[in-house]
Amino acid sequence: MFGGQISITHEVVNYPGIAKTSGKALTDTIQQQAESFGAEFQIAEATGFDLSGDIKTVRTNQGEYRCFGILLATGAHPRTVGFKGEEEHKGRGVAYCATCDGEFFTGKEIFVVGGGYAAAEESVFLTKFARHVTILVRKDDFSCAASVADQAKNHEKITVLINTVMEEVSGENGLTYARYKNTATGEVTEYKSKETFGVFVFAGYAPATEMLKGIVELNEQGYIVTDASQKTSADGVYAAGDVCIKPLRQVVTATCDGALAATELEKYVAAMQRKTGMRADMPSQKQSETIATVGTQEAEESGELFTAEMRQQLETVFSRMEKRLMLKLYLDSRPISEELENFITALGALTDKLIMEVVDRQASESFAPCVKVCLEDGTETGLAFHGVPSGHEFTSFVLGLYNAAGPGQTLDETTRQQIAAITNKTDMKILVTLSCTMCPDLVIAAQRIAAENPNVTAHVYDIRHFEEIKNRYNVMSVPCLVINNEKVSFGKKNISQILEVLQK
Repeated sequence: MFGGQISITHEVVNYPGIAKTSGKALTDTIQQQAESFGAEFQIAEATGFDLSGDIKTVRTNQGEYRCFGILLATGAHPRTVGFKGEEEHKGRGVAYCATCDGEFFTGKEIFVVGGGYAAAEESVFLTKFARHVTILVRKDDFSCAASVADQAKNHEKITVLINTVMEEVSGENGLTYARYKNTATGEVTEYKSKETFGVFVFAGYAPATEMLKGIVELNEQGYIVTDASQKTSADGVYAAGDVCIKPLRQVVTATCDGALAATELEKYVAAMQRKTGMRADMPSQKQSETIATVGTQEAEESGELFTAEMRQQLETVFSRMEKRLMLKLYLDSRPISEELENFITALGALTDKLIMEVVDRQASESFAPCVKVCLEDGTETGLAFHGVPSGHEFTSFVLGLYNAAGPGQTLDETTRQQIAAITNKTDMKILVTLSCTMCPDLVIAAQRIAAENPNVTAHVYDIRHFEEIKNRYNVMSVPCLVINNEKVSFGKKNISQILEVLQK
């Protein structure tokens, strides 16, 4: 998926020239703009670098890329606070993404830990779901702009406690106990509840620079050291955005970094072309396996499921599919089943590579609505989606079809062998919501494994329509991976990380 932390921000009001927009809408526009200038997007994970010599090498799980210059924009991920019970209750009461997990706490009490921009903004967003929000600010005031902080301070459903830190949370099936302390007075408060509540942590971010140690210079906190031109300690390597040392981390400063770094890289690459006499040929067509979901809003406004741009992208994917697929539908009496049938019907009308068959119109609500991806002869591929694969899961569903039909997304030989080594029957359930921007990473990786190995199944559930499954595994955060109905883990994962979980 395209975009970093900004893509999960509900509302952006501080980007010059745009009065108000969502993070997702802004990143969609940025992606379209980049593509219009010729940028290509590749779904791949960088695993290492070779920066010696004039030609740099970037190693990824989709192969190696050789280049003159590299721009590092790996961003940052939410930082944990370390209060007692935080790690234990991740995904079961403790959360880090309001957009992804806020709905799980509808009508409940929510505590927010943090005192910066994200804490203030996301607390206001959480009032859409919560009965009441209490913000625990470690210092004597918010550290963000007063205009943002005042929205939280003046909200009728929000209480702000300054000089206060969370010390402990606990509970059996969710959080029912919290203890927090006023560091100025020493007063300790114990909050006990008969019903579960949520704790959202917005305490800043940690830079995603684990694989860059020893590659470029980092400071003590792990942020990349750059000069005034965004150049790192390595020639031809630049950095931009939240991964850099900077006093202000906002989308406007990230774009500024990117513009400066790109301009400097352009000069550097031109110099290297003159030095080496080497020049890359422009590809005749894009080889990216990315399927952008741009145009969704336009489609909704026109009453169509797919815009002309989306149809064009889908046609490209369908043309590459080696086999025809049968999409088997299992429906129940709920309106969501009718929505799924209409969705698959419209998708199937775009290509002769897809055949639709309604198998059961009275299936159990704990299973339906469901679309199973099968080969043309009816053989199951192990891939299925329970709900309607729209929103952020539209991309992952189409990639699932591509992987099931072949040739599928590229796998390196080591990963392919690791997947082939799974000899026991393995059932993976991936619990998601369509608003979660982190869920597709896990879905795509799990489906790729299942498409490769007949011993593995990957069933995706839009958890909003399957209350029984949510309660069975006590899920209060997405994405959630359940293996063989026993092992439960939370958070986005790539193929290697899933394989690690399977081997434990």
